[in-house]
Amino acid sequence: MLISTKGRYALRVMLELAQGEPGECMPLPVIAQRQGISEKYLESILSVLSKAGMLSALRGKGGGYKLAKAPEDYSVYDILCLTEGTLAPVACLEAGQNCENSAACSTYPLWQGLDETVRNYLVGFTLVDVLHMKK
Repeated sequence: MLISTKGRYALRVMLELAQGEPGECMPLPVIAQRQGISEKYLESILSVLSKAGMLSALRGKGGGYKLAKAPEDYSVYDILCLTEGTLAPVACLEAGQNCENSAACSTYPLWQGLDETVRNYLVGFTLVDVLHMKK
């Protein structure tokens, strides 16, 4: 499993918005400038987050993006799963997959354990937790 640029940027954007004033919208150009992300690429990330209900978007003067919920209500796992599609270490563990060889596969329990470990680790961190981590 490798977290893509899209996933890393999505998490950074969510953290940026979590640091803002509650209820205040942040314009796309401001987010892009602060995070060093092109506006076009950022727009595609914000679209995914907005369509999933993680962000609220307001058009017009004073518009921009804001978190749809409190920062403590977002897990790192949920953000990354949304933007990555899957965090499964192998294809047979991806949602909707039914591996016909899982019962006989000697490595299946290994991959299953890794998948559970990653999920349990990332579910344990909210945006607030990440903001309070020491560098």
